[in-house]
Amino acid sequence: MRHLRPGRLGFGTALAVALAAAGTLAMAPAATVTPGTATLSFDCGWYGSGSATLTATEKGTTGTISLATKAISSPIPIGANSVTSTLTLTKNGSGTTQFKGSANPAIPAGGEVSTGPLTGTVAPGDSLAATSLKVVVLGITATCKATTPQSPGPFVF
Repeated sequence: MRHLRPGRLGFGTALAVALAAAGTLAMAPAATVTPGTATLSFDCGWYGSGSATLTATEKGTTGTISLATKAISSPIPIGANSVTSTLTLTKNGSGTTQFKGSANPAIPAGGEVSTGPLTGTVAPGDSLAATSLKVVVLGITATCKATTPQSPGPFVF
């Protein structure tokens, strides 16, 4: 007859505990960014100006921000995944970071530019607020500067 010593687990018990822990971690929800959505206004020079809505999410050390803006509209139809964007944000009040991407839905003539998800690296507690946006469409670059602070405040990852 086999006896277990106190304080020692058999292989089967250890495996069951490990699988239960892994299952719990796999079912853990993604980290929450607060606020999840914010707005601000951009001035894009002669390309236009207007408001933008930013939506942020996080998974591990990767943050994503999707952006829809009335500041830039397309005079012609633009195909999906043909807009390259760089969103610059202040990081923790002093430095900057960039979120980049080349994803967008198809944009009809006269439609507002939507871009994202733009991705960047984040750490727990990072506080990020948008300051500028560079959008390249059909080889034409529009650089937009934020004219209002992000509201309701910076994204905290």
